[in-house]
Formats: sequence, structure tokens, C-alpha cells
Amino acid sequence: MRQLLCTLTLCIACLLAQAQSVLKVRNTPDFTITGAGTDANWHKTDWITLSQRSGDVPAKTQVKALYSGKGIYFLFRCEDKRLSNTMQADMLDLWKEDVVEAFLWPDTTQPAYFEYELSPLNYELVLLISNQQNDLAGWQPFHYEKDHRTLHATAVQGGEKKSGATVKGWTAEFFIPYKLLRPLNNAYPTAGTVWKGNFYRVDYDKGPAEWCWQLTGPSFHDLPHFGWLHFE
Repeated sequence: MRQLLCTLTLCIACLLAQAQSVLKVRNTPDFTITGAGTDANWHKTDWITLSQRSGDVPAKTQVKALYSGKGIYFLFRCEDKRLSNTMQADMLDLWKEDVVEAFLWPDTTQPAYFEYELSPLNYELVLLISNQQNDLAGWQPFHYEKDHRTLHATAVQGGEKKSGATVKGWTAEFFIPYKLLRPLNNAYPTAGTVWKGNFYRVDYDKGPAEWCWQLTGPSFHDLPHFGWLHFE
């Protein structure tokens, strides 16, 4: 009986793993971040479209990812009608206004992972999170400078990049250096490396609306439901 239960448990785990999507992250030489995502290297990979998980404001949201020998690049493309942002500094509670987010979990045997947020006004939030059975604790980087800093930029389409502006959409482009991820195990990927992660967007045009790559529970920090990032 115990063997049967173990077999059933393994089968269920395999089915759940198969249900989680795999994002193939292709290699690239390093390039310049502009916010518009127009560098030719972005043509090496395809967009993935996020699913809307809450809210009644349809707005297409897409993301791309690439990696180099120094770090990992992300590009978000967001349809929007208004920039619902008032915060004018880094390291604030950006998730309470329009924002895109990337969660990276390089070593799934450890409870620590990385969270990055960027607003359309180009303000960032950088966090290392410890998640012990949904008991969350976060730290911000110390001596956050030089080659430990992210590179990030945003661009707005159909309007001005300012608080409350009427727009047609916005893009967010950012680079996360591996040196910033160094406190995490498995933080320097090569071909064949596998991480878990997820991508989100929050918009406040008509109250909070949320999009995600992998559907999670009530919390964005639902680690078991993150997808897989496979570095090629």
C-alpha cells in the first residue's frame, strides 16, 4: 500500500510539473538598454503573453527574456490607457501602483529568491525574499552600485511619461546582473541550467487588475506554481 501511495504521489507531482510552462531563455551578447526594446537581439526570441488573473480591464501584456555571460535581460510590453503612478523614487512599495514584476528562483532547494519591480516612470524595487512556509521576509541590496546594479529604462507609447498621463501603452526593459543574485545558489546560468520563476503585471486604471505568466494562488509568492526557465 505504501509503495502504491508513493507511486501515486510521484505521478501527481509529475502531472503538476508538466502543467507548468517552460520558457526557453536564449543566449545573447550584451547590448544597450533603452526602454523601447528595439535592439536587434530581441528578435532572437518570441513574446509570451501573460494571462489576466483579476480585474475587468483587458490589456495585453507580454514579456521576453534573454541571457548573457553577465546577466539576464527582460522586456515587458503593456497595453494601457493611463499611467496610475505617483511614486517618484526607487525602493518604494511600487506594487501598489502600475508595475511589472519578475520573480527568479535559481535554487528550488532553498527558500530564498529574487524579486524585481519596475514602474512605467522607471522607478525600481529590488528585493531578496526568504519564504519559509509563506512567512515572507525581504532585504534590499547593500552597496547597490557599479556592476551590482541593474540597468533599466522604460518608454511610453501614445502619451507622456508622467503621473496620470493618458497613453496607449508602455514598455519596460531591464538587465539583472548575476553579481546582484550572488547570494543565491545556482545564480550563474549556463546552457542547460534550469531556474523557476514567474512574471506579473499590476494595473490600477479601474482598481487593481493583475496578469501573470503562471497562475498562482492569492499570493504572487506561490512558489510551487512558478514556471520553469530553461537556459539554452
